[in-house]
Amino acid sequence: MSGKLRLGVNIDHVATVRNARGSAYPDPVRAAKLAEAAGADGITAHLREDRRHIGDGDIERLAAELTVPLNFEMAATDEMQAIALRHKPHAVCIVPEKREERTTEGGLEVAKDENRLAHFIAPLADAGCRVSIFIAADRAQIEAAHRIGAAVVELHTGAYCDFHYEGKFSERDAELERLRDMAAFAHSLGLEVHAGHGLTYETVGPVAAFPEVRELNIGHFLIGEAIFLGLEASIAEMRRLMDEARA
Repeated sequence: MSGKLRLGVNIDHVATVRNARGSAYPDPVRAAKLAEAAGADGITAHLREDRRHIGDGDIERLAAELTVPLNFEMAATDEMQAIALRHKPHAVCIVPEKREERTTEGGLEVAKDENRLAHFIAPLADAGCRVSIFIAADRAQIEAAHRIGAAVVELHTGAYCDFHYEGKFSERDAELERLRDMAAFAHSLGLEVHAGHGLTYETVGPVAAFPEVRELNIGHFLIGEAIFLGLEASIAEMRRLMDEARA
């Protein structure tokens, strides 16, 4: 496995701040372009059913204006499939979605929904989108993602990060070991391995060091740090830590 570990920057929460006032700013597309200039290898945006942050117009502009790949996060619904097929982003990441959740709470249940998901992702792959499935670090889910024809799995790192900040270090270390083992297992099946959710400067290093992981997707923390450092500086520091861990 060679090549630089890629960084995808999620700009959803720039839109969250914009929508809090119902104004036209801050502009998430402007943030995406700043992220690109700061060294992001791709931009991630989650168009939710309730449009709580990213809107349809944002997706249209991102698809038209970005020069780095767009990773379109979406639920497995007919509406989102139609939007993805219209814009044909570089990547489509299928995530679980509940209206009442503050953020994505866990990985997608693939093993119990294989037939539907296989038929759902087939047109996306045929349209040229790289299909990723956002899942927990669980062997059964990885095997199911492989069976339905996904090209990529993105491992949910939220539990690992939560344990770290709660001071539950034995649980953190066990979750990190599970992530390491499942990254290796997914790679052994021929899947490309990504990871993300909740990663910060403190927690990114051990995950970035997994040789099988090709891409990290990070958003909320970077947007928060941008309040203090500026967006380009916050991304540059994350990039530095990722490269240091990989080396």
